[in-house]
Amino acid sequence: MTTDHPRVLTALDGDVWTITLDRPEAGNALDPAMAEQLTAALEARPEATRTVLLLGSGERFCVGGDVHSFARAEDPGAFVGRLAHDWHEVVRRLLYSPVPVVAGVQGAVAGAAVGLVGACDVVVCARSTKFRPAYGALGFSPDGGSSWALTRALGAPRALELMLTDGALTAAEAHQFGLVARLVEDEDLREAAVALAHRVATGPVRAMVRTRGLVRRAAIRTLEEQLDDEARLIAESAADPEGREGVRAFVEKRRPDFRGAGRP
Repeated sequence: MTTDHPRVLTALDGDVWTITLDRPEAGNALDPAMAEQLTAALEARPEATRTVLLLGSGERFCVGGDVHSFARAEDPGAFVGRLAHDWHEVVRRLLYSPVPVVAGVQGAVAGAAVGLVGACDVVVCARSTKFRPAYGALGFSPDGGSSWALTRALGAPRALELMLTDGALTAAEAHQFGLVARLVEDEDLREAAVALAHRVATGPVRAMVRTRGLVRRAAIRTLEEQLDDEARLIAESAADPEGREGVRAFVEKRRPDFRGAGRP
């Protein structure tokens, strides 16, 4: 799938690999080209970068699937099914990213974009943002991991009420329920997201990825299983150059240099 107009822009900003959805005239709506280009952008992350930052151009972060393309499809079921399959590969790449993923969202987060946000590690959200699953209005069931993200954040009763009534969440509600980590004024969104991404990049990113796995698995495991995994992963962290540097810095009463702690 190719298109004359790039759907995704990438930029290297020091330790941060910035990926920007760039279809503002369509609210950054998802289509096959967007899925293909976003996958390629994640694959192209320079190995030396320590954080991914996901942003959206224009007034809306992402309005979900491109409904006009659904309407044009000769076989809507096959078209939407292929798009969901390709989009789920994007979600998986975010979930299993070897470095932390920060997102900055504004305006509208709808449909599959809810799952996209849910796959990121830390989300900074402009106060005027609205979150809407939007599938019910189309007669669709959810995709993109949106049912997972909403159930994980809101719990099943609230998630079902939201999706079955075609409801919406304000940014404050999304923050209250834990769908996003931080609220900022609209005009401060980009600056705040960039600053947070750079702050994360100074930390022990491999330990952060281990921490991410522990947090995501906690809800589906017993305490005994979690304790076993914690013991295994903290041992890995202690043996990692990051852990060695952190301990040395503590003893030497200085700030740790995790950037200088190479891979094992």
